[in-house]
Amino acid sequence: MSDQDWGYTGENGPASWIEKFPEARGARQSPVDIATSRASNSGNVPPLTFRYSVHHPRSVVNPGYCWRVDENGYNSELRGGPLGSDVYKLQQWHCHWGAKNGEGSEHTVDGRSFSGELHLVHWNTSKYHSFAEAAGRPDGLAVLGVFLMAGSNHEELDKVVRLLPYIQHKGDKVTMSEALDPANLLPRGSAYWTYPGSLTTPPCTESVTWILLKQPVEVSAEQLALMRKLRCGEASCGEEAMELLHNYRPTLPLGNRELRDYGGH
Repeated sequence: MSDQDWGYTGENGPASWIEKFPEARGARQSPVDIATSRASNSGNVPPLTFRYSVHHPRSVVNPGYCWRVDENGYNSELRGGPLGSDVYKLQQWHCHWGAKNGEGSEHTVDGRSFSGELHLVHWNTSKYHSFAEAAGRPDGLAVLGVFLMAGSNHEELDKVVRLLPYIQHKGDKVTMSEALDPANLLPRGSAYWTYPGSLTTPPCTESVTWILLKQPVEVSAEQLALMRKLRCGEASCGEEAMELLHNYRPTLPLGNRELRDYGGH
């Protein structure tokens, strides 16, 4: 059993998080169901623009509840749309998935789940000096969410997936030296929904502007199967260390938050 004091199953599951992490009780929690009929059309806004560093070493890590790619401080920029003129920098990206295809996304769309959800986590460099500082502020973080559906093999994502056998247990880490462009993880379509929310893992801080891209991207059944082979325990726990078959938080009420729709369907 992992020494982490939260998880996705049993008594450590999402229903228990509010006991240990008071912010998880808040009115601005994520994920939510995107009820498309509730989304307000935002009209003309500056387009979302991004620029990512391609050629730099990244770390691929198993923190015990997902796989995560750390950008190691290299320059990148996300701005426009709901972010206005503030410049956000990519800190890390990670994935959530389910035990079988057709479940595993954290956000749902009109009640529909996808096979996974990729989160590209950015922090506001215009107002704050570090990721840690930004993570505690209402406008500190911006997360690009990408829905994953089972289909054809995703070549860019495969650069990470083929390293997963080397980070099977919590605390494992490898360096990826291969060039990778995070922009290639995003769908071609630029339409998205946005709303104010929180981190979906403890401490569930309410600091995230969510930008959920409408168009899903395809990943292969084999790529999803490799994700499900990760473990959430340390290697010293032995083979029975818990399998990481699903790592998504159930949806929470949108409440009176505004859900905005940018672009086509």
